[in-house]
Amino acid sequence: MKVKVAKWGNSLGVRLPRSAIETVGAKEGSELDLTVERDGLYLRQPRQTSAELLAEMVAEMKRLGPENAPDTVDWGPDRGSEIIDDEYSRGEITLEDLLKSKPAGKRGASARADRRR
Repeated sequence: MKVKVAKWGNSLGVRLPRSAIETVGAKEGSELDLTVERDGLYLRQPRQTSAELLAEMVAEMKRLGPENAPDTVDWGPDRGSEIIDDEYSRGEITLEDLLKSKPAGKRGASARADRRR
């Protein structure tokens, strides 16, 4: 479809026909991604970040209720680098214990060695 370029302040703008806006689900205030390529300008709906997509999926799952939650999958025991054997993973200390005991910027064995000195 054709649109006309018009002056808008110090810039140029185009009016987007209602049918185009309805097709992509945009509304006043919506943000669109503008891509400039050799053969033209392209407006697209912005792609969601992984975090936004995950948040949307979790919100929808909560909206549908617990009876519609997906089943958990047992992948078997941890193997190789999946195995973490420390006080926290064994349940001997909590996250709060870790946050209270570690000075800012110190982690792991070096932090424990500093406390022993």
